[in-house]
Amino acid sequence: MSRTDHPRPRRRRPWPKVAGLLVLLALGGYLVVQYESTGGDGPPYCTARTSGAGADDDSAQTYELSPEQAANASTIAAVGVSKGLPERAVTIALATAMQESALRNLDHGDRDSLGLFQQRPSQGWGTAEQILDPVYSAGIFYDRLAEVKGFSRLPLTVAAQKVQLSGFPQAYAKHEPDAVVLTAAFGGEGSVDCGGPAPTAPGDPERVRTELTRIFGKQMRLEARAEPATAGESGPVGQSEVAVAPTRGTDEAERRRNRLVAQWAVAHARDMGIARVSYAPGSWVAGESDGRWRAKGGAGADGGAGDAPTAGSDGVRIFLAR
Repeated sequence: MSRTDHPRPRRRRPWPKVAGLLVLLALGGYLVVQYESTGGDGPPYCTARTSGAGADDDSAQTYELSPEQAANASTIAAVGVSKGLPERAVTIALATAMQESALRNLDHGDRDSLGLFQQRPSQGWGTAEQILDPVYSAGIFYDRLAEVKGFSRLPLTVAAQKVQLSGFPQAYAKHEPDAVVLTAAFGGEGSVDCGGPAPTAPGDPERVRTELTRIFGKQMRLEARAEPATAGESGPVGQSEVAVAPTRGTDEAERRRNRLVAQWAVAHARDMGIARVSYAPGSWVAGESDGRWRAKGGAGADGGAGDAPTAGSDGVRIFLAR
């Protein structure tokens, strides 16, 4: 048989693969556009950022987490700040909870371990009910961390291990970079953005006030009030809110607490029925397509006249869904 008698191999054309890739890219772009145009009706999510509220700095570090994780992280940070502890303590606590529970308040674990830090009733951490209270579990973690001499100068794995007595102490190390981002977002100059649908259940201002009082005690000047609803064209009109008084003078510790309360409120929007948060020059509105903080006066920033703190103040106003 001559060479010319051999059947030539068929050359495979790449067009079907290229066409398939183009379809996938088009579908991905469509889904992104759909999500951005639905007013935040996509799945709920939160993003912690190291930059200032509302900043679009591409160099900012970010960490994405669920609303449940954000709410627990904000509580851990708030308890640390309420105790007057440095940012390093908050980072150690957050990294520990990220390793032990992935920032979820678990009702189970190894042997009798429970909660955010997988603390054990049999080892003197408290009752099961206490450990499943994030405020309590974070508080006792910080109390034991504060007993570690020079904890802020120790490697994170060493400081966490002296409290936890874990069988895998080096596992805490991988969470340190993300814990630093969360610390900046909740306890520093960063911000927390939460997107997704606006809460549908009404919020209770007294519940918000009570929870903040549990965390901060008498350190904060809180006021909860509910305006009586009046009939409007589209239904009852009125607002419920919790107001945190502006700082007095140049009290940086008080200003730090107020910043944290604003971020705490955003993180707890879904479980507390919070519709809007106003702080200093920024405002956050539940249900926004990207969940970002906006400068007051921008589109969708205030949601109504007269809701912002007075010029130059840094008080917090938390508005509840009705």
